[in-house]
Amino acid sequence: MPNIQVPTEALADPLGYALTQHSPVIGAAAGDFVRAVYQSLRLSLRIAEAARYRIAQINGCLVCQGFRAADHLDAYLASAGGDPASSLVARGGERPDEAFYSAIDQWRTSPLLDDRERLAVDLAERMAFAPNELGYDDAFWAKMRAAYSDAEITDLTLAIGMWMAMGRFTHALGLDTVCLPAAAA
Repeated sequence: MPNIQVPTEALADPLGYALTQHSPVIGAAAGDFVRAVYQSLRLSLRIAEAARYRIAQINGCLVCQGFRAADHLDAYLASAGGDPASSLVARGGERPDEAFYSAIDQWRTSPLLDDRERLAVDLAERMAFAPNELGYDDAFWAKMRAAYSDAEITDLTLAIGMWMAMGRFTHALGLDTVCLPAAAA
């Protein structure tokens, strides 16, 4: 049940209601940020999903944990005024399967993740659990710069920040009880 007032008729999309009715200006900006990430991220679908799903686990967001970009992203973008033709999914690449999502728990050792995917999950965890130390970990950043361009690092860090913010917002306010395209975090 939501932790803010959501009328019964809006319970099918409580997140959409909160963003448009309770905070329309900030909600619109949040929607723009979400669309920008999913339409402009310059990384593979698997890298994005590895980081996004780990943040979903950390945040405890039920919607985010149930979301599968390969299956849900384009419908979300279409419903939110985005461009599915320019989405992370539309650009192609290997689609994660359920074994991939299950492997995120063992990301350090799972043979189902490659080195770049592991680094994306590592960055996600560090941003979530140890942001103060992250900025000063020269060894970690040397690995990141060896695997990713500066543009990719910037994109990934912004995407992780968006997933952290939207997932925590959604879960904290109890808006994560319905998994609809409009509720994608």
